[in-house]
Order: sequence, then C-alpha cells, then structure tokens
Amino acid sequence: MAEDLAAVIDEARRRAFVGRAEELAVFADVLETGTPRRVLLLHGPGGIGKTTLLGQFRMRAQAAGRHVVSVEGCAVDCSPEAFRKAVSDGDGRTDQVLLLDGYEYLATLDGWMREEFLPSVPAETVVVLAGRDPPNPQWRADPGWRALTVCRELAALSRTESLELLSRAGMSASLSERLAALGCGHPLVLALLADAAADGPPPDELSEAPDLVAALVTRIVGVVPDEEHAIGLAVCAYAWLTTEDLLRRAVGERAPQVWAWLESRPYISRSSDGLHAHDLVRDLLTADLRRRSPDSHRRVHRIVYSHALAGLRRIGARERWIAAHQKVFLLRGSPLAGHVWTLPEHRTVAVTPGSHEDHPAVLALIERFEGTESAELAALWLAEQPENLVVVRSLDGLAACAFECVWPAAPALLDADPVLRTALETADAVCPPRPGEQISIARYVIGVNGHERDPHAKLAGSVMSTVGWATRPLAWSFTATTDPDYWGPIFHYLAFSRLATVASAAGPTRTLYGVDWRRLPVERWSDLVAERKFTGATGPPPPELLRPAPLDRARFDGAVRQALADLNRPERLANSPLLGTALVAEPTPADLRATLLAAVGHLGDDPRALQLSRVLDRTYLHPAPTQEAAAEALHLSFSTYRRHLAKATARLTDLLWAQEITGTPLDL
Repeated sequence: MAEDLAAVIDEARRRAFVGRAEELAVFADVLETGTPRRVLLLHGPGGIGKTTLLGQFRMRAQAAGRHVVSVEGCAVDCSPEAFRKAVSDGDGRTDQVLLLDGYEYLATLDGWMREEFLPSVPAETVVVLAGRDPPNPQWRADPGWRALTVCRELAALSRTESLELLSRAGMSASLSERLAALGCGHPLVLALLADAAADGPPPDELSEAPDLVAALVTRIVGVVPDEEHAIGLAVCAYAWLTTEDLLRRAVGERAPQVWAWLESRPYISRSSDGLHAHDLVRDLLTADLRRRSPDSHRRVHRIVYSHALAGLRRIGARERWIAAHQKVFLLRGSPLAGHVWTLPEHRTVAVTPGSHEDHPAVLALIERFEGTESAELAALWLAEQPENLVVVRSLDGLAACAFECVWPAAPALLDADPVLRTALETADAVCPPRPGEQISIARYVIGVNGHERDPHAKLAGSVMSTVGWATRPLAWSFTATTDPDYWGPIFHYLAFSRLATVASAAGPTRTLYGVDWRRLPVERWSDLVAERKFTGATGPPPPELLRPAPLDRARFDGAVRQALADLNRPERLANSPLLGTALVAEPTPADLRATLLAAVGHLGDDPRALQLSRVLDRTYLHPAPTQEAAAEALHLSFSTYRRHLAKATARLTDLLWAQEITGTPLDL
C-alpha cells in the first residue's frame, strides 16, 4: 500500500524532534491502562514547543492503536455545545486520546471541563490539556483530580538539546553554537534562526533582526492589558529581580495589579525574593523596546538602576547583596556583557559572603593558580579581614571567590604585601587619604575554571566591588589583576586608570588600576558607566565630572566657618570650596545652604545640644546685628555665648566632616 503524504510529514517531524524525554515518558505512562493518571496538564509560554510535543503524542498514541481526537482551542467557540461538537468523533470510545492545544482560549470552560465534561467520558480516556497559563489550582486542590492528573511546565531546551535541534536542521557545529546562544533554548526561536541562517548570515544579536523580534514578541508575550502593564513587563524583563517595590517606581499605585498579572504570566518565574523573566523574554523585550522607543528604553534602565542604587544604601545586608546583583546585571547589553555576565544559570547563581569553612578551599584555589607564596599571603589577609571574602558555590563545592583587602589594616600586612604597599604609595603620590578614609583593593578574583577569566569569578568580583564601593568610606579603590590584556579594556570602560605594575615573589605580577572616589563620587561614576552602556564610550571620565582635589581637615574647617558667615549671601557661597566636596549633590549655593541648615537642625535634634543649635541659629541663620546682640537675645553673658559658639561650630564641623568622609547625608 502506497504511503500517504501525512506519513511522510510525520516521519520528518519525528526526525527533527529533540528533547522532552520526561514529558514523553509521562505520556507513555499515561497511555498504560494500569496507571491512575489519565489527564496530563501541560503549560508554557508561546513557542516553547507545546504544539510540537502534542504532535509527538499523537503519533505515539496512534502507533499504540489508540483513537486520537485533536482540538485547537482557538478554533472552537467557547461554549459547552461547540466543544462537545468538536470532540464528537470520539464519543463513547474507550480507546480515545483527546489532545487539546491552546487551552487558554477555553479558560472560561475550565470549571465545566473539570466538573461535567471529563467526568462523563469513559474511564480509559487519556486527556492532554496544553496551554500557556498554569492550570487552575482546583486541579490540584480537589483530591479526586489530584489523583488523576500530571502537571508539567515545558521548560527551555538544554544547551545540548538546542545544539542537537540545530544540527538536525542542517546547521554546522560553529553556527549552531552561535544560534544556540541567541535562542536561549526556545524551540521556535531556534527554528526561525536556523531558517534565517539557511538564507544568509544570521544576526549576532536578536536586536539585529527586528522583524523576527517583533513576530516573536507577539507570539510569546501575547496581549498586554495597558500601558502600565507594558511598563511593568519591560521593567521585569530588564531587571535581574523584580519586586513590588521596584514596580512601584515604574507604575505607582498600580504596582499590586501589575505584580499579580506578571506573576501569572507563563514566561515569568517566581522565587522567594521576587519575579524573574525567562531569558528569551528578557532579550526579546529589551531588543524590541530599544528599537521602538530608545527614550523608553533609557527610562526603564533608569528606573531599575535607581532602585538598585537605593538598595545598596540600605542597612540590611541581604538587601545590599540583592541590589548589587541587580546593578551588575544592568551590564547586560553593554560592551562588558561578554565579560561580566555570561552565566547561563545567572538566575540561580548568587554571590554570597564567605565563611571560615570556605577558607581551605579558597587558599587551595589561590595556590593552584598563583603559587604557595600568594596563598600564604592570602591566609594572612583572610585571618585579618574574613568579612571581605565572597564566594560562589556550586553543587560540587566552591566555584569561585573574590577578596577585597581594605586599608587601614594590621601593619604587618603592609610589610608582607607589595601590592598593598604600591597602592598606598600611589595614592599618597597623587592624593593621600584623609583620616577616616579607607583604601580598598580587589586583591584576589579566582574561579575553578580559568582563574580571573572564569565567569563565576568575574561575577564574584563584580558584585563584591559593587557593594564595597557603594558602602565604604573610600578615598581610593584599586583592582590588582594578573591579566591586564583581558581586564584592561574593562577597567578603561569603567573609568579606572592604569597606575602601577607590581612584581613580587608572593604571586604573579599584577597591574593596578584605580580611581579616586573623592574626585569622581560613586554616584557620578555609576551614572557615567550607565550612560556608557548607550554610548559605548570608554577611557578616563570627562573633566567636568571630576571634583576638585579634596580638602584636608584644616581647610575644611575654615571653609565651614566661612560658609556659615556667608550663609545668607549666595553670591559669596558660590565661591566656597565646600562646593567641591561630598556635602553637596550639585555644586550650587542653594545646595550648600540646604546642607548647612540640615546640619544645624540635626544638631538641635539632640536635647543636649539644643542650646548650641540656638547659638548657631541666632548667629548665622537668623543673625542679630552683632554678636553682643545675639548673646543678649539668648540671655547669655557674652563670654558664655562665645564659648557656646566655639563649641557649636566645632560640633557642626565634626558632623559635616563625617558626612564628607562617609558620603552619607545626615538625614540618613
């Protein structure tokens, strides 16, 4: 008997099919009449392969001699009568297999399906309901249905499965590697990329194929209710982790509704900390937004970026670490994307503070790549500052570590560590740290697979530095790399300058890159790097971003006294050296005046210092014609008034100096 065309088509589908071994095993089990499981509930985003998998189910059911009824949900009117008519071909048959694709189109029939239709079919019937949305919780809440159903979410294909799919589509090994990275395990995207590659060079990024991106966004994401939901979706795609607090920055009071909608999307996954968009959806939505509206793209970036910066300033350590991951994740799409965030499992990989139990593995790793002397020096640092170790752990143990040494430290370390000595000498030669300021050095960044180039190590170093730079009272930060050919372009992009080379018996030669945070405050630096994501600029920061050289304490105190005297004369405040300090966000007389007023008010919040605050108020804020008149208004003798004024001015300069050194406003 001649083979018909349908058989030829099915054979081609069988040869091209890849993966889904677990789902096929579940279906084979369901086909066995001895199992209690009779209903398979499949869900996943558009294009993830539900229809293709149902085709494989159909072929296997037919090969087993079962009668198959296939229904497209989008082709059936959403009514019990229309559905019964669509499946009437199987009425009464005990060997029936009902395959329903696009179940989301029949969502309003879900209760009827569960309560009336399915209970009426023969007990041997096998049913597969496949849709985008997760099954109604009633399927699992009802003990009867819980005993009969299997629920499976279709995930992305693994890298190995993606490569196999592309190979079966005729792609070469090298081309398959590129396309697999772009496709993120999504079968529809992989198929479309393979089809495009058959006609010409494939894109290097999805953003280079706007027609493909637009089609995929429509297919995978579907309809978005309104503008607020669209903004929330864009933020979720752009952020490493989305919380309701982050959404509130984007959509205001509608955050709870947008959160609930996002949480129900099949391409959004949930964790204990928040929501994550699937990788492909991230790439598609970001590429589509960048193409359609560059201004909106920048706005979304700014929302997520500002939220991450605010998180880094919070007291709670956990919030800081989450914010650091968020901020580092924003490097995706920048020239650093291939250097810093290349981990396929980045939604689950996390950098965490190290513990004493990690020290042996850390030291063994350092000795493996840098030698015994370097490991012995690292042991001294770990004993001195164990809190500065961060690690990435895997199922096999330690995957990577990073360590940041901070000065001041034990004097013995200065003698033992030539990298520390060189960093301090460099800082002293350019602009020495002031009392209370620290110097940090990213001293060790090592992973088990590639030393400083290991993806886990790069992630550990980036997150560690992000937390340290944003939270310490730093004068300088240095990074000490053994691989300047690789890291040099990265540090130049980050506006770090190459400052010194250190050869030592205690480990390999290191190149020092550094930045003076007094000249380029962390907030300005963060804005600069954020903007470079869009411009691609690199190298030293523009001169207009740099503050003047920092004031020493004597000049600072003198500048505060003069600014108090000029408090109500903005034309004189405009010349104050304090405009170049951390006391002001913007170098304007108004900002400086506001800072001084806040400091006086802060002093008055302490009941023990209330009299000092009143003296400053009557002398500078609401000045009497003369100091004698001020003393009289305060009911103080002139000598007592002068003594209080000197003490109040000293207390105020101490407060302001602390703000200058830490960079933390008094109201925080």
